[in-house]
Amino acid sequence: MTIRIGWIGCGTHANEMLLPQLIRHKVTIAALCDTDEARLAQTAARYGVPAQNTTRDWQALLAREDIDAVGVAAGPAVHFAVGMAAMARKLPVFIEKPPAASAREAEELAEASKAADVPVVLGFMKRYSTANRIAANVVARPEFGTPASFLGEYMTAPTYFEKDPDYTGFYLHHCVHYLDLVPWLMGEVADIGVRRHELAPGKLLLHVDFRFASGGIGTLVMGTHQSRGTPMEWWQVMADHQRVEVRNVHEVRYYRAPPFKVSRTDASLVDGEDTLVWEPNLTVAANEDHKGYHALIGDFLAVVRGEQRDVPDAAAGARAMRLLEAIVKG
Repeated sequence: MTIRIGWIGCGTHANEMLLPQLIRHKVTIAALCDTDEARLAQTAARYGVPAQNTTRDWQALLAREDIDAVGVAAGPAVHFAVGMAAMARKLPVFIEKPPAASAREAEELAEASKAADVPVVLGFMKRYSTANRIAANVVARPEFGTPASFLGEYMTAPTYFEKDPDYTGFYLHHCVHYLDLVPWLMGEVADIGVRRHELAPGKLLLHVDFRFASGGIGTLVMGTHQSRGTPMEWWQVMADHQRVEVRNVHEVRYYRAPPFKVSRTDASLVDGEDTLVWEPNLTVAANEDHKGYHALIGDFLAVVRGEQRDVPDAAAGARAMRLLEAIVKG
């Protein structure tokens, strides 16, 4: 089944991250929308969308009868408006994060999705990063035990959000990712707190502290004062004599409780005891998209076909936005 997609938003992120992964699947971009005429024409030419199937009015795109689902990457206000309109039209919708500009709107979208029984899938691709999925599956194993601790860093540079002196873009487009990933790994958050340090205007450091419903605890460091030319991301989950780490979105390390080897002449590497390490072969010709967009969009399309998938839905988006607002207000 080839799914006919109506896509809204032709910015850099859509063109470089989302649409290239979308067209690797069995889809047709049936209609395309953007408010910028030049950007719209360029994207249409790139993906072979006829000019008559392009529009600068997203409501006109949603009114078409030749689309099976909608994708949108156009900013939080448009995400919410498109999402609500798609629910009214019974059209499944992929929404790049964040789902809305506020937790209240995100909750309204989640309620509309549930009432209409129409799926909303959010662009929380951190769940789908290959390394993150491997590590999350390790955490889910019975032998790993109950996660006791989360530690993580998710940094960015001051130039990345320099047009948002109040850090709105940093919160909505950066921090929100880990406010989906952390409870996905650790379970529901019972309490959250934040410590702030502004090194200079535009250079904000946050230490976010979690208490989870399971009893576990965690700390997440986020900020806008590191170079994007260096690795920006690391996380670790610990249980009793178990821990798993993901470094720079591509390397997984799983530590158990091996015995000391220094005085053993028969020392070797033992399955079930010693550290396991995984990293991808980045020289392979196939575009495996270890950031996770391809797999995420694949699950969205499966949901459109009526299949069951464990996806980041509108309810997960509302949860992430509630946590985000608690940080901003805290």
